[in-house]
Amino acid sequence: MITLYQILFLFILTYCYKVNVYPFLYKNKFCFLYCLRHIKTNLVFYIAFATRSGNLDRHEEMEELAAKFLGVESAMAFGMGFATNSMNIPALTGKGCLILSDELNHASLVLGARLSGSTIRVFKHNNMQSLEKMLRDAIVHGQPRTHRPWKKILILVEGIYSMEGSIVRLPEVIALKKRYRAYLYLDEAHSIGALGPGGRGVVDYFGLDPRDVDVMMGTFTKSFGAAGGYIGGRRELTEYLRSHSHSAVYAASMSPPVVEQIIASMKCIMGEDGTTLGRDRVQQLAENTLYFRRRLTEMGFIIYGNNDSPVVPMMLYMPAKIGAFGREMLKRNIGVVVVGFPATPIIESRARFCISAAHTKDMLDTVTVPPSLYNDTISMCFLYQQTASLSFLSKLP
Repeated sequence: MITLYQILFLFILTYCYKVNVYPFLYKNKFCFLYCLRHIKTNLVFYIAFATRSGNLDRHEEMEELAAKFLGVESAMAFGMGFATNSMNIPALTGKGCLILSDELNHASLVLGARLSGSTIRVFKHNNMQSLEKMLRDAIVHGQPRTHRPWKKILILVEGIYSMEGSIVRLPEVIALKKRYRAYLYLDEAHSIGALGPGGRGVVDYFGLDPRDVDVMMGTFTKSFGAAGGYIGGRRELTEYLRSHSHSAVYAASMSPPVVEQIIASMKCIMGEDGTTLGRDRVQQLAENTLYFRRRLTEMGFIIYGNNDSPVVPMMLYMPAKIGAFGREMLKRNIGVVVVGFPATPIIESRARFCISAAHTKDMLDTVTVPPSLYNDTISMCFLYQQTASLSFLSKLP
């Protein structure tokens, strides 16, 4: 007999979870009913290590489905997205290894690199010239003092950078990785389910072969409306991590309702639920992203990132405008994330919008009001002001 507590848990998971990020499957009736049907025969919480008695048949089905979705040999899941990076990178590299990390990588990647004990060198954001120079220098000079060859060179990049909205130049990164025989670790936390014709992330977006990426990482907390993260790649990789990763050996398994939500949402995106809902929402997300970015640009705001990125950073610059902008949005019943130092440089404060397939045109138009409304209150339509100034100058004799 299913309890009221279980129904409440599912409602929070499926309808309300992560509404401040782009919930691809927000208010998805299929996911809710799917989880409700399977939870009758499973527990709500299951506290046990995966290496002991915490691995159920549903966990294995979820990992097989994730591997199929990603187009890789094997995949394994973890209960926490942050720990997927911070606990697995130390299992893959160590002393005598070199990590080349993008300067704007997420804190979980930075922490994982530091915990590994590897030598870390940082290249300029999405700059292939900077990355290639570091690869060449690493091969020519080797390790410090001894000049022995590095045991392993690992490149750390993200699919979509969460504070910049930029998409990694993956084809060029893969070309460099092959040329210099390095390994590639790709974090698709913000791109999986949001980019590509099939919603399979930045690899699908560029039409590349998933086998060219050595380690494919992502989270289930964004587009799948669940929790945790995954690692995908060759079977040897996942089997090694099952016995060497702290996140696999010492962490508790995922809760069964979370597993069911992941399976349901992934089947929906893949079209295995018998509908075109997943494909339609991927297309709707792309349309919403292009529309919202175009409207903000027309209004005179300075926005960062790629046009196809659903992460839309809008520049505020001055730290004092962070709170003012947040309060102005709250007055209009608009939820927005404002970001400042130390997450960004102190004079590059910004507001971050995360577009969802569930957003309607009316919702987006609520944010994209006439620029004078923002300009008169907190003076932040920088391009609008600049255009007006240039127009004034053009009238002078």
